[in-house]
Amino acid sequence: MFKKFSEMLDIAKGRGMKRCAVACAEDTPTIEALYNAKKENIATGILFGQKANIHKILDSLKIPKDEFEIADCDNEKEAITKAVVEVAQKGDFLMKGQVTTSNFLKGVLDEHSGLRGERLLSHVALVEPSLYHKILFISDGGINIELDLKRKIDIVRNVVNLVTSLGVEQPKIALLSAIERVDLHMQETLDWAVLTRMGEQGEFGNVIIEGPLALDVAFSPYAAKVKKVRSQISGEVDILIVPSIATGNILGKGLQYLGGAKICGIIIGAKRPVVMLSRADNKDTKLFSLALGNLAS
Repeated sequence: MFKKFSEMLDIAKGRGMKRCAVACAEDTPTIEALYNAKKENIATGILFGQKANIHKILDSLKIPKDEFEIADCDNEKEAITKAVVEVAQKGDFLMKGQVTTSNFLKGVLDEHSGLRGERLLSHVALVEPSLYHKILFISDGGINIELDLKRKIDIVRNVVNLVTSLGVEQPKIALLSAIERVDLHMQETLDWAVLTRMGEQGEFGNVIIEGPLALDVAFSPYAAKVKKVRSQISGEVDILIVPSIATGNILGKGLQYLGGAKICGIIIGAKRPVVMLSRADNKDTKLFSLALGNLAS
């Protein structure tokens, strides 16, 4: 398992070129990232969007117009639909371009597109924090708004599948809350108690899962000692499961914009990996996500 994104890039280079379809590709950082990914033998792609606008971006970046295949689309919906179908039929992974998450996900979730599987779709953010010794996985801060117990179980299963496929042999999972005890007035603490018990019974495979845990206990053995919380994972967490989409989104972007962390993101649960990140992310962040798409496909 890589401990830095630079190592992730090197591993992706070694696996060889993957084919990526970009939905709504009229976006300078996205095209620049894909161009760099092609030069690094990580990914090439087909750009779905308005060809005239894509050509303007290519010209501004001094990239030859024949560097990528371009599928001319009249509007956003057409670009999303055609990109999704392309990946479902012959691509390796899908990437979100300059489009809102809600509109993009409608295309991904369309039952007629051929990309949606039987599993719940969930988002995983990979974070390289400046003050932590390994990569963190945060889920779900990007897709699921309504979280019942079943969805939380599926989110844990999805992220465990991803993390183990990337080489973590025994993922350590913290189920985040504001406190470390079960409180009848805080639904996530009740759900986390169930998931912890399921983990002890082997329902998630070879993992160590604990919760509810506050963030300080998850990362500080000293905090765990002071609070008298017995933990096998304090200071060694791999996966953070958040109680709401808002919590995950704020945590990830807080680490990125206030903590200087590197970040990338992916949707898992579909028949092919789906790279999804913020429209505001720069070319480096998008390159990291392309490398992740390579590794996950």
